[in-house]
Amino acid sequence: MGVTFGAAPMKRKPRHASWHLLAVALYAAFAVYLYYPYFRHFDRWQWLLPVNACVAAMGAFVLSRRWVAGFTGSLLTGAVYGFGPFLLGLAKFHPTAGSLAACISWLFVPAVFLDRRRSRWLRRMLLVVPFVMILLFFYLSAERRLFAVPLQVNVRPTDLVGFIAPLALIKRSTALIGVYHVPVAPLVLGLAMIWKARRWGVLFVLATGFLLAFSKSFLDPGRIAWVGVSPILWLSVPMVWCAVLSGLGLQGLIEAGRADRKWLLAAVLVLGALAILALLLAAECFQVILGLGHSYGRLFVEAAKIHLLGALATAIIFIVVRQKYRLHWLRWAILCTALAVDIFLGARYIVDKLL
Repeated sequence: MGVTFGAAPMKRKPRHASWHLLAVALYAAFAVYLYYPYFRHFDRWQWLLPVNACVAAMGAFVLSRRWVAGFTGSLLTGAVYGFGPFLLGLAKFHPTAGSLAACISWLFVPAVFLDRRRSRWLRRMLLVVPFVMILLFFYLSAERRLFAVPLQVNVRPTDLVGFIAPLALIKRSTALIGVYHVPVAPLVLGLAMIWKARRWGVLFVLATGFLLAFSKSFLDPGRIAWVGVSPILWLSVPMVWCAVLSGLGLQGLIEAGRADRKWLLAAVLVLGALAILALLLAAECFQVILGLGHSYGRLFVEAAKIHLLGALATAIIFIVVRQKYRLHWLRWAILCTALAVDIFLGARYIVDKLL
């Protein structure tokens, strides 16, 4: 039997410095690839954009090593957060907003790596630190008249469509929510693994972040005497953990055994269902009068194609496992190819649209 999705998250392998250095090099190279065409036009603040992406990605990479055994899963975690729709989408606002989001992944590291023999209450207190830092950032920014993100910008339930087709919402949404297309299946599987392992702390932090973003609890400074917080920055908390769950789920797909066939089939069905939803949304856009929705419709169609690519890749792995073949190298190659196509094209499109 392989990973067994119903069991606890996989045991960590030793953390070698060479893996961290390789991750830094890959993230830096990807940041240069994305932003190099715009370097000549950058002002002093915009130089933070590639730095934010690398810092955020590396923080998520380090954070994921608490649960993700393999390098590939951790690398995906960093790519999904640092170069994902949410953080790249913050280029709509002041670059310091991205700097805050980049630090959030690092702020969770002490809490998750603290020796379990230490006080449980100390770990819980450390989990609160990222939330406090968001409050402190907006308090200090208001004192200096720096408004990195408008306070009166709502995060709406319709923004969750970003988990189906994030690229279609670049111009229609102020907050890009999502993990691209193919990583959605590993995200769902990672969520199932954490649920079965009863890691309630992870789920609580994830839910709290979404609740704060959608509840507008800190939107009006009049309600809180000293600070108002944009809902968009609260999303940095759940997006970090969505990235970690994606990495965990990817590692599960690579290591899955015959006993895990139902989970692989579930991943295929999830991506297939998302492809159908994307096509339905595309059909709705194509019906808009005067062709005003055609550009959005085409993006939904492209999203459906990438979801189908991910479904095909996962279906091949399902067949391999069903035939009792291990072939980890083949699984790795198939999944990495689908993910690379998705992330490279998606990140390139977002950066080109916003800069």
